[in-house]
Amino acid sequence: MLESKRKAIIFIVLSVLLAVTAGFLVLKKVQALNTNLGTSVKIYVASKEISSRSLITPENVMTDEIPKKFLKSYHITNVDDLVNKVSVVPLSEGDVITKNILKEASSVVDENNRLITLMQNERVFFDEPLEALDRVDIIVSHRFNGKEETTIFMKDVKVARTAKKDNKFKGVQLEVSIDKAPELIHMQNYADSLRVIKANVGKQKANENAAETEKENPPAEAKPAEQKKPAEDPKKEENPKEEQKPKEEQKPSKPEEKPKQQ
Repeated sequence: MLESKRKAIIFIVLSVLLAVTAGFLVLKKVQALNTNLGTSVKIYVASKEISSRSLITPENVMTDEIPKKFLKSYHITNVDDLVNKVSVVPLSEGDVITKNILKEASSVVDENNRLITLMQNERVFFDEPLEALDRVDIIVSHRFNGKEETTIFMKDVKVARTAKKDNKFKGVQLEVSIDKAPELIHMQNYADSLRVIKANVGKQKANENAAETEKENPPAEAKPAEQKKPAEDPKKEENPKEEQKPKEEQKPSKPEEKPKQQ
């Protein structure tokens, strides 16, 4: 009996140690999973059906949560990424909105204007990187009837948006009238060289500085014209005390003394 009791005690102790070890290992595994998964983050999904090419509005989206481990660069976590965007594919309720299905809404305001893309290549040159809403001039060089010419083709053209790759400037979309679009495309395809230069830099800065100065120092309101006071005699102003003194009476001049006769 003593031997059997001793064996039973040993088995009980071993089972308790194994249970404690298993519980410790399970706890460490759960902690590791929680660490890997991390906290939940909010992403934006469609709250209802969104047709393609339609502008995304706040009523069309809602937030959902996913573990931080599964968050990718294409997920939308900032509402600013949805401003002025359209989806190139139709979305159903609950579909995740990603950056690769979004496109900038057209920035063309005038219905008679079109966007023409100019990408940097061996014939299209940009003197400096550009930004949206910049103004540019286009200078072309070409050979016509055996004569080489370099002329200003377009002036003060609006840059609607820019294209970048690996954070480097690659090209622009220019907003031009529909009448000028064929001419620009023709020059882009057949001109020997097409150079895009930034325009109105100094004028733009001057206008900005003038606007800032006007904000800081608003023009004073016109005051009513003051009535002119009658001009005073300068002599009276210089010696005001002299006027108060009475005029001295003129003393009679002494009669001339006659020479005595001898």
